[in-house]
Amino acid sequence: MAKSSKARVQRKSQANAPAHKKSKTMSSHLSEELREKYGVRSVRVCKGDSVVVLRGNEDICGFEGKVLEVYTKTGRVSIEGITIEQADGSSTERPIHASNLVVVKLNEEDPWRMDALNSKKEAKQ
Repeated sequence: MAKSSKARVQRKSQANAPAHKKSKTMSSHLSEELREKYGVRSVRVCKGDSVVVLRGNEDICGFEGKVLEVYTKTGRVSIEGITIEQADGSSTERPIHASNLVVVKLNEEDPWRMDALNSKKEAKQ
């Protein structure tokens, strides 16, 4: 995204990026079965997708759940069943970066998304 080699300049450009570029960073790899089915390596994570956590602490690594919410501003998603304990004792959703996930089941409710995936598959054939 950034042309600078300085880490702070890259972080700043990523934080101040326009919405269409931030949306691109919300993508995650597809599982092997979905990769074969759609002919695409990665896809944008959407609410309702089932994902598996690949990276992170031992307590969340390998966890499978449904995406509850997508935070485009920070590049993170909240997953059903993954919570963090707060100082006052209450628990809240734990945001996880989209690059640390693998999509195992797509939410097929959006017709535009499915048309785009199917057209990419047809274009490769």
